[in-house]
Amino acid sequence: MTEMIPFAEGEKRLDWMALTRAIAAGHDLPKAKVEDVFIYRGNDTLLNRSAWIDGMGLAVKCATIFPANRDVGKPAIGGAVSLFSDDDGSLEAILDFHLVTKWKTVGDSLLAATRLARKDSRNILIVGAGTVGHGLRAAYATAFPDARFTIWNRSPKGAQEFAQDFPDVAIADDLETAVRAADIVTSATMTTTPIIKGEWLQPGQHIDLIGAYRPDMREADDAAIKRARVFVDNRHTTMDHIGELKTPLAEGVITRDHVVADYYDLASFTRNSASEITLFKNGGGAHLDLMVSRYILDAWKGQ
Repeated sequence: MTEMIPFAEGEKRLDWMALTRAIAAGHDLPKAKVEDVFIYRGNDTLLNRSAWIDGMGLAVKCATIFPANRDVGKPAIGGAVSLFSDDDGSLEAILDFHLVTKWKTVGDSLLAATRLARKDSRNILIVGAGTVGHGLRAAYATAFPDARFTIWNRSPKGAQEFAQDFPDVAIADDLETAVRAADIVTSATMTTTPIIKGEWLQPGQHIDLIGAYRPDMREADDAAIKRARVFVDNRHTTMDHIGELKTPLAEGVITRDHVVADYYDLASFTRNSASEITLFKNGGGAHLDLMVSRYILDAWKGQ
């Protein structure tokens, strides 16, 4: 029987730390085969992201992006994830698009933070007060239960609304001051101009970059990339596709060996000293959608 997993009911059964373990285990399996297909009609887009992992199964994440929906009060992004059996190709589950996306995006970064951030990290700065930022507040609080949180957002109104949802979160007025004071900086913005400066970084920090996903997008400048030991979730989906690394590589600011490891070499995700700066680039990818969908289905079934 095909399971139908909606957002609210599905989320009740999930746990952030269990998800990180599931993502880690997924990278012990053979590397995924991944394909993306885009179909356009004017400003509207149909995106299909597909992945197949031997021993785990297949997933197709279908997203519709209709920007004009915002003008009439409708969601701009819709979709669903179809999860298929690795044994016989049968459809096992249809999962809410936003459920998979939320837990995949945040869980991806959380796994890196549990390996790279100092265990005594107490001050966590969230840059960007959108949907991902809300997920980051919930997830990082699970991994770092004694931490204090601060939010910075380009729009003060967005930061204030965020603080209404999380009354214990402080609002930062100045990004530089907030970055300098943080043990962990986790950023999820849509900026194309770097807003996190390398000169602001302090010894022992962990920097988590989520927002950039196109070649013209960057959240951190060259100095930040050069000062840190850099890790990624997947070399293939980040280094030559996202401006965060694509641009400094193309301009000779760094070489490819500046990236220490990706999740297929998870044993290398270690901190060499309490004073070094680590930086993780979250690139996402259909293989992670598959791993997270499988985790959600297992949790839904109580396994």
